[in-house]
Amino acid sequence: MGISADPVDRQKEFDDKNALGFPLLSDPDRDVAKMFGVKRMGPLPTKRATFVIDRDRRLVRSIRSETNMLTHADDALEALRSL
Repeated sequence: MGISADPVDRQKEFDDKNALGFPLLSDPDRDVAKMFGVKRMGPLPTKRATFVIDRDRRLVRSIRSETNMLTHADDALEALRSL
């Protein structure tokens, strides 16, 4: 699943345009971002992070990069393949 601070209608637009094939969740108040330690102070956007979580709710990998977007997908796929 994907989660963003974007409102639901914007998430739907993004999904319709990109046909992701997985649920997108909206966190406009950034409550979930705060729980995962990626919330910034003030109006700044949330820090970009990817978390791979196993079915048993165990954190497998945390990927954080604000500049290299490809590392999120590459590292997440590597983590999933290792399960």
